[in-house]
Amino acid sequence: MSAGLNSERDVNPSQPTTEKTLADFDPVKKPKGNKFAFVCAILASMASILLGYDIGVMSGAKDYIKIDLKLSDTQVGLLVGTLNWYSLVGSAAAGVTSDWIGRRYTIVVAGAIFFAGALLMGFSTNYAFLMVARFVAGIGVGFALMIAPVYTAEVSPASSRGFLTSFPEVFINAGILLGYVSNYAFSKLPTNLGWRIMLGVGAIPSVFLALVVIGMPESPRWLVMQGRLGDARKVLDKTSDTKEESQQRLSEIKEVAGIPQDCNDDVVRVQKKSHGEGVWKELFIHPTRPVRHILLCVIGIHFFQQASGIDAVVLYSTNIFEKAGITSSNDKLLATVAVGFTKTVFILVATFLLDRIGRRPLLLSSIGGMVLSLATLGFGLTIIDHSHEKLPWAIALSIAMVLAFVAFFSIGMGPIPWVYSSEIFPLRLRAQGTGVGVAVNRVTSGVISTTFIMLYEAISIGGAFFLFAGIATVAWVLFFACFPETRERTLEDMEVLFGNFISWRSVLKDGKKEEEVHGGNDGQIQMGTKA
Repeated sequence: MSAGLNSERDVNPSQPTTEKTLADFDPVKKPKGNKFAFVCAILASMASILLGYDIGVMSGAKDYIKIDLKLSDTQVGLLVGTLNWYSLVGSAAAGVTSDWIGRRYTIVVAGAIFFAGALLMGFSTNYAFLMVARFVAGIGVGFALMIAPVYTAEVSPASSRGFLTSFPEVFINAGILLGYVSNYAFSKLPTNLGWRIMLGVGAIPSVFLALVVIGMPESPRWLVMQGRLGDARKVLDKTSDTKEESQQRLSEIKEVAGIPQDCNDDVVRVQKKSHGEGVWKELFIHPTRPVRHILLCVIGIHFFQQASGIDAVVLYSTNIFEKAGITSSNDKLLATVAVGFTKTVFILVATFLLDRIGRRPLLLSSIGGMVLSLATLGFGLTIIDHSHEKLPWAIALSIAMVLAFVAFFSIGMGPIPWVYSSEIFPLRLRAQGTGVGVAVNRVTSGVISTTFIMLYEAISIGGAFFLFAGIATVAWVLFFACFPETRERTLEDMEVLFGNFISWRSVLKDGKKEEEVHGGNDGQIQMGTKA
Protein backbone atom coordinates (compact mmCIF):
# COMPACT_ATOMS: atom_id res chain seq x y z
CA MET A 1 0.00 0.00 0.00
CA SER A 2 2.88 2.37 0.74
CA ALA A 3 4.30 1.80 -2.69
CA GLY A 4 0.93 2.44 -4.26
CA LEU A 5 0.56 5.71 -2.42
CA ASN A 6 4.06 6.79 -3.39
CA SER A 7 3.37 5.95 -7.00
CA GLU A 8 0.06 7.81 -7.08
CA ARG A 9 1.36 10.90 -5.35
CA ASP A 10 4.83 11.16 -6.93
CA VAL A 11 6.48 11.17 -3.53
CA ASN A 12 10.19 10.58 -3.05
CA PRO A 13 10.56 6.81 -2.38
CA SER A 14 13.37 7.47 0.08
CA GLN A 15 10.82 8.50 2.68
CA PRO A 16 10.65 5.66 5.19
CA THR A 17 6.90 5.31 5.97
CA THR A 18 3.47 5.88 4.47
CA GLU A 19 2.58 8.07 7.43
CA LYS A 20 5.32 10.53 6.56
CA THR A 21 4.31 10.46 2.93
CA LEU A 22 0.77 11.50 3.90
CA ALA A 23 2.01 14.24 6.19
CA ASP A 24 4.26 15.66 3.48
CA PHE A 25 1.66 15.26 0.76
CA ASP A 26 -1.50 16.74 2.30
CA PRO A 27 -0.25 20.31 2.86
CA VAL A 28 0.87 20.50 -0.78
CA LYS A 29 -2.36 19.24 -2.31
CA LYS A 30 -5.09 20.48 0.03
CA PRO A 31 -4.99 24.24 -0.64
CA LYS A 32 -5.54 23.78 -4.39
CA GLY A 33 -8.76 21.84 -4.01
CA ASN A 34 -10.07 23.96 -1.17
CA LYS A 35 -9.36 27.17 -3.06
CA PHE A 36 -11.47 26.12 -6.03
CA ALA A 37 -14.31 24.86 -3.81
CA PHE A 38 -14.05 28.10 -1.82
CA VAL A 39 -14.58 30.21 -4.94
CA CYS A 40 -17.49 28.02 -6.10
CA ALA A 41 -19.15 28.29 -2.68
CA ILE A 42 -18.81 32.08 -2.64
CA LEU A 43 -20.27 32.48 -6.11
CA ALA A 44 -23.24 30.17 -5.40
CA SER A 45 -23.91 31.65 -1.96
CA MET A 46 -24.22 35.14 -3.41
CA ALA A 47 -27.77 34.11 -4.34
CA SER A 48 -28.63 34.32 -0.63
CA ILE A 49 -27.81 38.02 -0.54
CA LEU A 50 -31.16 38.58 -2.28
CA LEU A 51 -33.14 37.43 0.76
CA GLY A 52 -30.88 39.25 3.20
CA TYR A 53 -31.17 42.55 1.39
CA ASP A 54 -34.95 42.31 1.25
CA ILE A 55 -35.19 41.54 4.99
CA GLY A 56 -32.84 44.36 5.94
CA VAL A 57 -34.24 47.01 3.62
CA MET A 58 -37.88 46.30 4.56
CA SER A 59 -37.02 46.82 8.23
CA GLY A 60 -36.60 50.54 7.59
CA ALA A 61 -38.50 51.04 4.33
CA LYS A 62 -41.80 49.80 5.79
CA ASP A 63 -42.05 52.91 8.00
CA TYR A 64 -41.74 55.24 4.98
CA ILE A 65 -44.09 53.07 2.88
CA LYS A 66 -46.68 53.23 5.66
CA ILE A 67 -46.54 57.03 5.69
CA ASP A 68 -46.45 57.47 1.89
CA LEU A 69 -49.19 54.98 1.00
CA LYS A 70 -51.18 55.59 4.23
CA LEU A 71 -51.23 51.92 5.27
CA SER A 72 -52.62 50.30 8.41
CA ASP A 73 -50.54 48.07 10.70
CA THR A 74 -52.25 45.01 9.23
CA GLN A 75 -51.33 46.06 5.68
CA VAL A 76 -47.72 46.64 6.77
CA GLY A 77 -47.59 43.21 8.37
CA LEU A 78 -48.89 41.58 5.19
CA LEU A 79 -46.46 43.57 3.06
CA VAL A 80 -43.49 42.49 5.16
CA GLY A 81 -44.45 38.89 5.83
CA THR A 82 -46.09 37.67 2.65
CA LEU A 83 -42.81 37.54 0.73
CA ASN A 84 -42.01 34.47 2.80
CA TRP A 85 -45.24 32.83 1.66
CA TYR A 86 -44.55 33.77 -1.94
CA SER A 87 -41.07 32.25 -1.70
CA LEU A 88 -42.71 28.83 -1.25
CA VAL A 89 -43.58 28.90 -4.94
CA GLY A 90 -39.95 29.54 -5.80
CA SER A 91 -38.49 26.90 -3.50
CA ALA A 92 -40.94 24.27 -4.77
CA ALA A 93 -40.16 25.13 -8.39
CA ALA A 94 -36.41 25.20 -7.70
CA GLY A 95 -36.48 21.57 -6.52
CA VAL A 96 -37.77 20.51 -9.93
CA THR A 97 -35.71 22.99 -11.93
CA SER A 98 -32.43 22.06 -10.26
CA ASP A 99 -32.91 18.40 -11.19
CA TRP A 100 -33.98 19.34 -14.71
CA ILE A 101 -31.58 22.05 -15.93
CA GLY A 102 -28.96 21.72 -13.19
CA ARG A 103 -27.96 23.55 -10.02
CA ARG A 104 -25.94 26.23 -11.81
CA TYR A 105 -28.62 27.51 -14.18
CA THR A 106 -31.20 27.44 -11.39
CA ILE A 107 -29.08 30.14 -9.70
CA VAL A 108 -29.39 32.22 -12.89
CA VAL A 109 -33.18 31.80 -12.77
CA ALA A 110 -33.19 32.99 -9.13
CA GLY A 111 -31.26 36.13 -10.02
CA ALA A 112 -33.41 36.94 -13.05
CA ILE A 113 -36.70 36.64 -11.16
CA PHE A 114 -35.51 38.72 -8.21
CA PHE A 115 -34.17 41.36 -10.63
CA ALA A 116 -37.66 41.74 -12.09
CA GLY A 117 -39.21 41.84 -8.62
CA ALA A 118 -36.81 44.51 -7.33
CA LEU A 119 -37.48 46.76 -10.32
CA LEU A 120 -41.23 46.34 -9.93
CA MET A 121 -41.00 47.23 -6.22
CA GLY A 122 -38.99 50.34 -7.07
CA PHE A 123 -41.60 51.52 -9.58
CA SER A 124 -44.66 50.61 -7.51
CA THR A 125 -47.37 53.27 -7.58
CA ASN A 126 -49.77 51.84 -4.98
CA TYR A 127 -50.22 49.08 -2.42
CA ALA A 128 -51.68 46.53 -4.87
CA PHE A 129 -48.80 47.06 -7.35
CA LEU A 130 -46.30 46.71 -4.51
CA MET A 131 -47.84 43.41 -3.37
CA VAL A 132 -47.59 42.01 -6.91
CA ALA A 133 -43.93 43.07 -7.01
CA ARG A 134 -43.36 41.36 -3.67
CA PHE A 135 -44.83 38.17 -5.13
CA VAL A 136 -42.33 38.21 -8.02
CA ALA A 137 -39.40 38.97 -5.69
CA GLY A 138 -40.56 36.24 -3.31
CA ILE A 139 -40.36 33.61 -6.04
CA GLY A 140 -36.76 34.65 -6.73
CA VAL A 141 -35.94 34.48 -3.02
CA GLY A 142 -37.40 30.96 -2.83
CA PHE A 143 -35.22 29.81 -5.73
CA ALA A 144 -32.11 31.30 -4.12
CA LEU A 145 -32.80 29.89 -0.65
CA MET A 146 -33.20 26.35 -1.95
CA ILE A 147 -30.38 26.15 -4.50
CA ALA A 148 -27.46 27.93 -2.80
CA PRO A 149 -26.93 25.43 0.08
CA VAL A 150 -27.57 22.40 -2.17
CA TYR A 151 -24.98 23.44 -4.74
CA THR A 152 -22.43 24.43 -2.12
CA ALA A 153 -22.76 21.13 -0.23
CA GLU A 154 -22.36 19.13 -3.43
CA VAL A 155 -19.11 20.79 -4.53
CA SER A 156 -17.54 20.91 -1.06
CA PRO A 157 -15.04 18.35 0.28
CA ALA A 158 -16.10 16.88 3.61
CA SER A 159 -13.14 18.44 5.44
CA SER A 160 -14.46 21.97 4.82
CA ARG A 161 -18.13 21.37 4.00
CA GLY A 162 -19.42 23.00 7.19
CA PHE A 163 -17.28 26.09 6.52
CA LEU A 164 -18.36 26.36 2.89
CA THR A 165 -22.05 25.52 3.29
CA SER A 166 -22.37 28.22 5.94
CA PHE A 167 -21.65 30.81 3.25
CA PRO A 168 -25.33 31.21 2.25
CA GLU A 169 -26.07 32.39 5.78
CA VAL A 170 -23.02 34.69 5.63
CA PHE A 171 -24.42 36.33 2.52
CA ILE A 172 -27.92 36.56 4.02
CA ASN A 173 -26.37 38.53 6.87
CA ALA A 174 -24.29 40.62 4.48
CA GLY A 175 -27.50 41.37 2.58
CA ILE A 176 -29.28 42.37 5.81
CA LEU A 177 -26.44 44.75 6.65
CA LEU A 178 -26.54 46.24 3.13
CA GLY A 179 -30.30 46.70 3.51
CA TYR A 180 -29.84 48.53 6.80
CA VAL A 181 -27.14 50.74 5.28
CA SER A 182 -29.44 51.45 2.30
CA ASN A 183 -32.17 52.52 4.74
CA TYR A 184 -29.81 54.95 6.43
CA ALA A 185 -28.30 56.23 3.17
CA PHE A 186 -31.61 57.04 1.46
CA SER A 187 -33.61 58.07 4.53
CA LYS A 188 -32.91 61.77 3.89
CA LEU A 189 -34.61 61.69 0.47
CA PRO A 190 -38.27 62.70 0.08
CA THR A 191 -40.51 60.00 1.55
CA ASN A 192 -42.16 59.05 -1.74
CA LEU A 193 -38.75 58.61 -3.43
CA GLY A 194 -36.57 57.19 -0.65
CA TRP A 195 -38.33 53.87 -0.08
CA ARG A 196 -38.60 53.21 -3.83
CA ILE A 197 -34.85 53.62 -4.28
CA MET A 198 -34.21 51.45 -1.20
CA LEU A 199 -36.19 48.60 -2.77
CA GLY A 200 -35.10 49.14 -6.39
CA VAL A 201 -31.38 49.05 -5.59
CA GLY A 202 -31.87 45.35 -4.77
CA ALA A 203 -31.80 44.65 -8.52
CA ILE A 204 -28.04 45.33 -8.67
CA PRO A 205 -26.82 42.17 -6.81
CA SER A 206 -29.04 39.95 -8.98
CA VAL A 207 -27.40 41.24 -12.19
CA PHE A 208 -23.94 40.52 -10.82
CA LEU A 209 -25.09 37.07 -9.66
CA ALA A 210 -26.30 36.07 -13.13
CA LEU A 211 -22.95 37.11 -14.63
CA VAL A 212 -20.65 35.28 -12.20
CA VAL A 213 -22.49 31.98 -12.67
CA ILE A 214 -20.75 31.70 -16.06
CA GLY A 215 -17.49 30.89 -14.26
CA MET A 216 -18.98 28.17 -12.01
CA PRO A 217 -18.82 24.42 -12.70
CA GLU A 218 -21.94 22.29 -12.47
CA SER A 219 -22.49 20.17 -9.37
CA PRO A 220 -20.62 16.84 -9.72
CA ARG A 221 -23.51 14.94 -8.19
CA TRP A 222 -25.97 16.36 -10.71
CA LEU A 223 -23.54 15.53 -13.54
CA VAL A 224 -23.31 11.90 -12.38
CA MET A 225 -27.10 11.67 -12.17
CA GLN A 226 -27.15 12.71 -15.84
CA GLY A 227 -24.53 10.10 -16.75
CA ARG A 228 -21.79 12.67 -17.43
CA LEU A 229 -19.01 10.92 -15.52
CA GLY A 230 -16.18 12.63 -17.37
CA ASP A 231 -17.39 16.11 -16.49
CA ALA A 232 -18.11 15.06 -12.90
CA ARG A 233 -14.61 13.61 -12.55
CA LYS A 234 -13.03 16.92 -13.61
CA VAL A 235 -15.06 18.91 -11.07
CA LEU A 236 -14.32 16.41 -8.27
CA ASP A 237 -10.59 16.54 -9.03
CA LYS A 238 -10.69 20.30 -8.55
CA THR A 239 -12.91 20.38 -5.47
CA SER A 240 -11.39 17.47 -3.49
CA ASP A 241 -8.45 17.73 -1.12
CA THR A 242 -6.66 14.74 -2.68
CA LYS A 243 -6.84 12.56 -5.77
CA GLU A 244 -7.87 9.62 -3.58
CA GLU A 245 -10.75 11.62 -2.10
CA SER A 246 -11.93 12.56 -5.59
CA GLN A 247 -12.01 8.89 -6.58
CA GLN A 248 -13.78 7.97 -3.34
CA ARG A 249 -16.44 10.66 -3.83
CA LEU A 250 -17.04 9.60 -7.43
CA SER A 251 -17.34 5.96 -6.39
CA GLU A 252 -19.92 6.79 -3.72
CA ILE A 253 -21.97 9.00 -6.04
CA LYS A 254 -21.95 6.30 -8.74
CA GLU A 255 -23.25 3.79 -6.21
CA VAL A 256 -26.14 6.07 -5.25
CA ALA A 257 -26.89 6.80 -8.92
CA GLY A 258 -27.00 3.08 -9.75
CA ILE A 259 -23.94 3.18 -12.03
CA PRO A 260 -21.63 0.11 -11.89
CA GLN A 261 -18.24 0.82 -10.32
CA ASP A 262 -16.39 -0.66 -13.32
CA CYS A 263 -18.16 1.76 -15.68
CA ASN A 264 -15.67 4.57 -16.34
CA ASP A 265 -16.82 5.99 -19.68
CA ASP A 266 -17.14 9.76 -19.91
CA VAL A 267 -20.84 9.46 -20.76
CA VAL A 268 -23.02 6.57 -19.60
CA ARG A 269 -26.70 5.71 -19.67
CA VAL A 270 -28.35 6.22 -16.29
CA GLN A 271 -31.16 3.77 -15.63
CA LYS A 272 -32.46 5.46 -12.50
CA LYS A 273 -34.83 8.40 -12.74
CA SER A 274 -32.95 11.64 -12.37
CA HIS A 275 -35.49 14.47 -12.54
CA GLY A 276 -37.24 13.98 -9.19
CA GLU A 277 -39.84 11.39 -10.21
CA GLY A 278 -41.07 9.37 -7.24
CA VAL A 279 -39.13 11.48 -4.75
CA TRP A 280 -42.21 12.85 -2.98
CA LYS A 281 -43.55 9.34 -2.50
CA GLU A 282 -40.23 8.27 -0.97
CA LEU A 283 -40.18 11.35 1.27
CA PHE A 284 -43.73 11.32 2.61
CA ILE A 285 -45.75 8.24 1.62
CA HIS A 286 -43.30 5.36 2.03
CA PRO A 287 -40.25 6.82 3.81
CA THR A 288 -37.65 4.52 5.30
CA ARG A 289 -36.77 4.89 8.98
CA PRO A 290 -33.58 6.91 8.20
CA VAL A 291 -35.56 9.23 5.89
CA ARG A 292 -38.17 9.81 8.64
CA HIS A 293 -35.39 10.73 11.06
CA ILE A 294 -33.82 13.05 8.49
CA LEU A 295 -37.17 14.73 7.82
CA LEU A 296 -37.71 15.24 11.56
CA CYS A 297 -34.31 16.91 11.84
CA VAL A 298 -34.73 19.11 8.75
CA ILE A 299 -38.29 20.20 9.51
CA GLY A 300 -37.47 20.70 13.19
CA ILE A 301 -34.34 22.78 12.70
CA HIS A 302 -35.93 25.03 10.07
CA PHE A 303 -39.11 25.50 12.10
CA PHE A 304 -37.28 26.44 15.29
CA GLN A 305 -34.81 28.70 13.48
CA GLN A 306 -37.69 31.01 12.62
CA ALA A 307 -40.11 30.24 15.49
CA SER A 308 -37.49 31.46 17.98
CA GLY A 309 -38.09 35.00 16.72
CA ILE A 310 -35.15 36.06 14.56
CA ASP A 311 -37.30 37.71 11.88
CA ALA A 312 -39.30 39.53 14.54
CA VAL A 313 -36.06 41.07 15.80
CA VAL A 314 -34.57 41.84 12.38
CA LEU A 315 -37.68 43.03 10.54
CA TYR A 316 -39.17 44.94 13.46
CA SER A 317 -35.96 46.17 15.06
CA THR A 318 -37.08 49.79 14.67
CA ASN A 319 -40.31 48.98 16.52
CA ILE A 320 -38.39 47.19 19.29
CA PHE A 321 -35.97 50.09 19.72
CA GLU A 322 -38.88 52.51 19.80
CA LYS A 323 -40.54 50.44 22.53
CA ALA A 324 -37.21 50.42 24.36
CA GLY A 325 -37.18 54.22 24.40
CA ILE A 326 -35.32 55.32 21.24
CA THR A 327 -37.59 57.85 19.52
CA SER A 328 -35.31 59.51 16.93
CA SER A 329 -35.69 57.97 13.44
CA ASN A 330 -32.00 58.53 12.77
CA ASP A 331 -31.00 56.81 16.02
CA LYS A 332 -33.30 53.85 15.31
CA LEU A 333 -31.75 53.34 11.87
CA LEU A 334 -28.25 53.55 13.34
CA ALA A 335 -29.23 50.96 15.94
CA THR A 336 -30.43 48.62 13.18
CA VAL A 337 -27.06 49.02 11.44
CA ALA A 338 -25.45 47.87 14.69
CA VAL A 339 -27.73 44.80 14.63
CA GLY A 340 -26.71 44.02 11.05
CA PHE A 341 -23.02 44.51 11.83
CA THR A 342 -23.22 42.22 14.87
CA LYS A 343 -24.99 39.48 12.89
CA THR A 344 -22.40 39.65 10.11
CA VAL A 345 -19.39 39.53 12.44
CA PHE A 346 -20.64 36.53 14.40
CA ILE A 347 -21.70 34.56 11.34
CA LEU A 348 -18.12 34.94 10.09
CA VAL A 349 -16.89 33.54 13.42
CA ALA A 350 -19.28 30.60 13.03
CA THR A 351 -17.94 29.69 9.58
CA PHE A 352 -14.49 29.03 11.04
CA LEU A 353 -15.83 26.95 13.93
CA LEU A 354 -18.23 24.62 12.10
CA ASP A 355 -15.54 22.23 10.90
CA ARG A 356 -13.32 22.67 13.94
CA ILE A 357 -15.71 21.86 16.78
CA GLY A 358 -18.71 20.44 14.90
CA ARG A 359 -22.38 21.24 14.36
CA ARG A 360 -23.83 20.01 17.67
CA PRO A 361 -21.66 22.03 20.09
CA LEU A 362 -22.28 25.23 18.14
CA LEU A 363 -26.00 24.56 17.78
CA LEU A 364 -26.58 23.77 21.46
CA SER A 365 -24.43 26.70 22.63
CA SER A 366 -26.21 29.03 20.22
CA ILE A 367 -29.74 28.06 21.25
CA GLY A 368 -28.79 28.18 24.95
CA GLY A 369 -27.53 31.74 24.55
CA MET A 370 -30.67 32.67 22.63
CA VAL A 371 -32.90 31.43 25.47
CA LEU A 372 -31.00 33.54 27.98
CA SER A 373 -30.95 36.70 25.84
CA LEU A 374 -34.61 36.39 24.82
CA ALA A 375 -35.74 35.96 28.42
CA THR A 376 -33.64 38.93 29.54
CA LEU A 377 -34.93 41.05 26.63
CA GLY A 378 -38.49 40.16 27.62
CA PHE A 379 -37.70 41.21 31.20
CA GLY A 380 -36.17 44.54 30.13
CA LEU A 381 -39.02 45.43 27.77
CA THR A 382 -41.62 44.48 30.39
CA ILE A 383 -39.96 46.77 32.96
CA ILE A 384 -39.94 49.63 30.43
CA ASP A 385 -43.56 48.96 29.47
CA HIS A 386 -44.75 49.18 33.07
CA SER A 387 -42.62 52.14 34.11
CA HIS A 388 -43.92 55.72 34.02
CA GLU A 389 -40.45 57.20 33.76
CA LYS A 390 -37.44 56.64 31.52
CA LEU A 391 -35.11 53.92 32.85
CA PRO A 392 -31.68 54.21 31.19
CA TRP A 393 -30.49 50.88 32.62
CA ALA A 394 -33.52 49.02 31.21
CA ILE A 395 -33.09 50.69 27.81
CA ALA A 396 -29.39 49.77 27.75
CA LEU A 397 -30.20 46.21 28.86
CA SER A 398 -32.81 45.78 26.12
CA ILE A 399 -30.50 47.08 23.39
CA ALA A 400 -27.67 44.86 24.65
CA MET A 401 -29.95 41.81 24.65
CA VAL A 402 -31.06 42.46 21.06
CA LEU A 403 -27.39 42.49 20.03
CA ALA A 404 -26.67 39.42 22.20
CA PHE A 405 -29.60 37.54 20.66
CA VAL A 406 -28.50 38.14 17.06
CA ALA A 407 -24.92 37.25 18.03
CA PHE A 408 -25.94 33.92 19.61
CA PHE A 409 -28.26 33.22 16.69
CA SER A 410 -25.51 33.85 14.14
CA ILE A 411 -22.95 31.65 15.89
CA GLY A 412 -25.00 28.50 15.32
CA MET A 413 -28.76 28.66 14.76
CA GLY A 414 -28.27 30.92 11.75
CA PRO A 415 -25.94 28.87 9.52
CA ILE A 416 -26.43 25.30 10.79
CA PRO A 417 -29.98 24.69 9.48
CA TRP A 418 -28.72 25.37 5.95
CA VAL A 419 -25.55 23.31 6.46
CA TYR A 420 -27.39 20.44 8.10
CA SER A 421 -30.33 20.13 5.72
CA SER A 422 -28.13 20.33 2.63
CA GLU A 423 -25.81 17.53 3.78
CA ILE A 424 -27.98 14.86 5.42
CA PHE A 425 -30.42 14.00 2.62
CA PRO A 426 -29.46 11.13 0.27
CA LEU A 427 -28.54 12.33 -3.23
CA ARG A 428 -31.79 11.07 -4.77
CA LEU A 429 -33.81 13.16 -2.29
CA ARG A 430 -31.53 16.14 -1.80
CA ALA A 431 -33.07 18.79 -4.04
CA GLN A 432 -36.71 18.17 -3.04
CA GLY A 433 -35.80 17.40 0.59
CA THR A 434 -33.93 20.69 0.94
CA GLY A 435 -36.93 22.37 -0.68
CA VAL A 436 -39.12 20.96 2.11
CA GLY A 437 -36.80 22.54 4.68
CA VAL A 438 -36.93 25.88 2.86
CA ALA A 439 -40.74 25.66 2.71
CA VAL A 440 -41.02 25.08 6.47
CA ASN A 441 -38.54 27.89 7.07
CA ARG A 442 -40.46 30.36 4.93
CA VAL A 443 -43.93 29.40 6.24
CA THR A 444 -42.77 29.83 9.84
CA SER A 445 -41.00 33.08 8.99
CA GLY A 446 -44.13 34.29 7.20
CA VAL A 447 -46.32 33.57 10.23
CA ILE A 448 -43.91 35.31 12.62
CA SER A 449 -43.25 38.36 10.45
CA THR A 450 -46.90 38.82 9.49
CA THR A 451 -48.34 38.48 12.99
CA PHE A 452 -45.62 39.95 15.23
CA ILE A 453 -47.32 43.34 15.58
CA MET A 454 -50.61 41.67 16.48
CA LEU A 455 -48.77 39.33 18.86
CA TYR A 456 -47.08 42.02 20.90
CA GLU A 457 -50.23 44.14 20.96
CA ALA A 458 -52.09 41.12 22.40
CA ILE A 459 -49.59 39.89 25.01
CA SER A 460 -47.20 42.89 25.25
CA ILE A 461 -43.82 43.10 23.56
CA GLY A 462 -42.07 41.65 26.61
CA GLY A 463 -44.50 38.74 26.65
CA ALA A 464 -43.76 38.07 22.97
CA PHE A 465 -40.08 37.58 23.74
CA PHE A 466 -40.84 35.39 26.75
CA LEU A 467 -42.84 33.23 24.32
CA PHE A 468 -39.90 33.06 21.91
CA ALA A 469 -37.63 32.06 24.83
CA GLY A 470 -39.97 29.16 25.66
CA ILE A 471 -39.99 27.98 22.02
CA ALA A 472 -36.19 28.13 21.94
CA THR A 473 -36.03 25.98 25.10
CA VAL A 474 -38.11 23.27 23.41
CA ALA A 475 -35.73 23.48 20.43
CA TRP A 476 -32.69 22.88 22.65
CA VAL A 477 -34.24 19.68 24.04
CA LEU A 478 -35.05 18.36 20.56
CA PHE A 479 -31.61 19.15 19.18
CA PHE A 480 -29.87 17.53 22.12
CA ALA A 481 -31.91 14.33 21.82
CA CYS A 482 -32.24 13.74 18.08
CA PHE A 483 -29.50 15.53 16.13
CA PRO A 484 -26.33 13.51 15.40
CA GLU A 485 -23.00 15.14 14.61
CA THR A 486 -22.19 15.18 10.85
CA ARG A 487 -18.75 16.77 10.87
CA GLU A 488 -16.23 15.08 8.52
CA ARG A 489 -18.78 12.62 7.14
CA THR A 490 -19.08 12.26 3.37
CA LEU A 491 -22.50 13.13 1.96
CA GLU A 492 -23.06 9.54 0.84
CA ASP A 493 -22.19 8.25 4.33
CA MET A 494 -24.88 10.24 6.16
CA GLU A 495 -27.69 7.66 6.27
CA VAL A 496 -25.84 5.46 8.79
CA LEU A 497 -26.28 8.25 11.37
CA PHE A 498 -30.05 8.38 11.00
CA GLY A 499 -32.92 6.02 11.67
CA ASN A 500 -32.59 5.56 15.44
CA PHE A 501 -33.86 8.98 16.55
CA ILE A 502 -32.79 9.42 20.20
CA SER A 503 -30.66 6.22 20.10
CA TRP A 504 -28.27 7.49 17.44
CA ARG A 505 -25.38 7.73 19.93
CA SER A 506 -25.28 3.98 20.60
CA VAL A 507 -25.35 3.23 16.86
CA LEU A 508 -22.50 5.65 16.24
CA LYS A 509 -20.51 4.15 19.11
CA ASP A 510 -20.98 0.63 17.72
CA GLY A 511 -19.88 1.85 14.30
CA LYS A 512 -16.68 3.32 15.72
CA LYS A 513 -15.85 0.07 17.49
CA GLU A 514 -16.37 -1.85 14.25
CA GLU A 515 -14.19 0.60 12.35
CA GLU A 516 -11.40 0.18 14.90
CA VAL A 517 -11.58 -3.59 14.54
CA HIS A 518 -11.88 -3.83 10.76
CA GLY A 519 -10.48 -0.62 9.37
CA GLY A 520 -7.64 0.31 11.65
CA ASN A 521 -4.88 -0.86 9.32
CA ASP A 522 -6.37 0.43 6.08
CA GLY A 523 -5.14 3.98 5.72
CA GLN A 524 -6.89 4.55 2.45
CA ILE A 525 -10.31 3.65 3.89
CA GLN A 526 -9.75 5.99 6.80
CA MET A 527 -8.92 8.81 4.44
CA GLY A 528 -12.13 8.23 2.51
CA THR A 529 -14.18 8.31 5.70
CA LYS A 530 -12.71 11.46 7.14
CA ALA A 531 -11.98 13.49 4.07
